[in-house]
Amino acid sequence: MARVLIIDDHDAIREGLELLLRKHGHRTYSAENGRQGLDLLSEHGAELVVTDLRMAGMDGIEVLRQIRAQAPETDVLMITAFGTVDRAVEAMKLGAVDFITKPFSPEEFAVKVGRLLREREERDELRRENVALRIENTSLKEQTEARYGQIIGEAPAMKRVYDWISRVAPSESTVMIYGESGTGKELVARAIHASSTRRDGPFVRVNCGALAESLLDSELFGHEKGAFTGADRRRRGRFELAHGGTIFLDEISTISTMTQVRLLRVIQERELERVGGEKTIPVDVRIIAATNTPADELLASEDFRKDLFYRLHVVPIVLPPLRNRVEDIPLLVDHFIAKLRKRTNSRVGGVEAKTMDKLTGYAWPGNVRELENVIERALLLADGPTIDAGDLPAMNAGDVVPRTDELPENGKNLNEVLEGIEERLLRQALERAGGVKAKAARDLGLKSSAFYYKLEKYGIDA
Repeated sequence: MARVLIIDDHDAIREGLELLLRKHGHRTYSAENGRQGLDLLSEHGAELVVTDLRMAGMDGIEVLRQIRAQAPETDVLMITAFGTVDRAVEAMKLGAVDFITKPFSPEEFAVKVGRLLREREERDELRRENVALRIENTSLKEQTEARYGQIIGEAPAMKRVYDWISRVAPSESTVMIYGESGTGKELVARAIHASSTRRDGPFVRVNCGALAESLLDSELFGHEKGAFTGADRRRRGRFELAHGGTIFLDEISTISTMTQVRLLRVIQERELERVGGEKTIPVDVRIIAATNTPADELLASEDFRKDLFYRLHVVPIVLPPLRNRVEDIPLLVDHFIAKLRKRTNSRVGGVEAKTMDKLTGYAWPGNVRELENVIERALLLADGPTIDAGDLPAMNAGDVVPRTDELPENGKNLNEVLEGIEERLLRQALERAGGVKAKAARDLGLKSSAFYYKLEKYGIDA
């Protein structure tokens, strides 16, 4: 609870208010004059000062002036008599948060103090959120190496991605990033933001697939107090927090139809209403969305609105899977060794040739994220100055997803290859999701009905 300082030259009023506030769980201090009150404030601090307007010696207005100079973060509630309301209004102009007119009931006083402290808590939370966003934005700038941050790769497919980043970053156009899980969609979104005119504004990420529908609306658009059970205070949504910057909507294909309608309105009108609210709030944000569902599948989906698709699919950027840019694996391995060596307290400086052959021969269903995890594990296990094949996890033929971009001399049965990939990814998704089918379906970008059909098709008992 809060620390409250009471300054009043009437003993009975001062003691009564102290007793009342303590019953509500607050810590209280009291003083019989302004000078004593300022000394207590300097010694103990307080979230709220309650002071009478008319006191002998230093009056409430002068107390307020000195509090604003001495402890500007402290709120001041002024107690005034009916005939001095004009002076209370003057106190509000000088920085008092509110006033209460005598005579007042204990209930009225308790309600007013409770409201002021809740509003203060909301302001403090907003300040913390803004500080966190500034820290994140500063971190983003520090992480931006050259033009493209920590995006590593020189393959032709990656050079096309860099070209798109350079073209789209200076604009205000909405961007849709397509790519399998682990291909670096967020890194591309951050690179676009860091190279844009909004680079000094916030970069706010929302993982749409990680939140239930009821929570996602509140997360995106905010809510008013009392909007639903547990909404005990007003909360700004991520769109408001991203004002002046960029919002990154990851896993956009997972959002419900109702949320799609609200999102479409924000994109079209650049305004929103909080959940449970009626006030229209303008927002100035650049939208970057991402999904692991290919564009043609998303457009054909009955669960994703066509009008929202076309609003988001203004500038599409498609990220290649790691198996289609094998020549970048040595660069990525070197990058991750340098990045993770300190965290793992490792002396490793490189990998042996046979180890690299094994890394480049694997198809990486988890893409760059999986490669990073493998390198971190290898750094922890390696005893010598290099990573050898024994430091890698099991990556034998049964674990390797077949390379589909190479056709052997005797040909391939394409359906068998694709079905083999599909079955392995289904099993891997279930294992990583701890058997939670809904999460595994989300990770694979599948509707529940399609996911269960595929489990039955391959006889996977989960």
